[in-house]
Amino acid sequence: MNEKPSNVIRWTGYLAWFFLLLIPLAVLIVRMGEWKQGLMLYAIASLVSLVLLALFAVLFLLPRFSESRGAILKRALPAIPGSVTMVLALQGGSVPAIHDITTDVDDPPVFEAAQALRGKGSNSLEIKPDVIEIQTQAYPDLAPFTSPQAYASTYNLALTTARELGWEITREDPNAGYIEAVETTSIMQFKDDVVIRVRTSEEGSLVDLRSVSRVGQSDLGANAARIQRFLSALADAAAG
Repeated sequence: MNEKPSNVIRWTGYLAWFFLLLIPLAVLIVRMGEWKQGLMLYAIASLVSLVLLALFAVLFLLPRFSESRGAILKRALPAIPGSVTMVLALQGGSVPAIHDITTDVDDPPVFEAAQALRGKGSNSLEIKPDVIEIQTQAYPDLAPFTSPQAYASTYNLALTTARELGWEITREDPNAGYIEAVETTSIMQFKDDVVIRVRTSEEGSLVDLRSVSRVGQSDLGANAARIQRFLSALADAAAG
């Protein structure tokens, strides 16, 4: 009677390790350029890890496995990273499936340098009215940054902020008021393009941003978060 429970726990543990090892393999596949296949494998490994963690929880609660609870906890550990990833992905699924976000929905900043940097198969940089409408409903708080400082000071501050965030600057045009940059995500190494526009306003100066993912239908909220992170850093720098 004791042999069968031991085998169930042991083999579930083997599966947890197998799918944990698939996660870095999926990341490697994405970094090699096969992002669709890599993300599919990543999603499968994470989903199965979550299912296995739920199975470990059931085994832990069953009275027949009460003497093996220590072994269950030990073998459940490899299922945790993938489970956390899947939970975060499910939370990100609550945002709309768009990948083009801007602070100015009436007159979004336009990319210039990014046109040549985005490879074949990248998402279009064409501004779509339906996406603007979805963004307005999903991110109503996104707005331009207004500063009492003069145009030149704000432009230099925006450029410095982008660099301090680790973005790769691809265009500097102080005469036109444009800055373009690329941010590379830490794990998957996805490259997303950002354009910053600085203009003179009645109060002093105005800063708008637009952030667009190169691949994928949904950004899971990454572009809006990037814009908010920049605006927060810019506001802190301006206040300092």
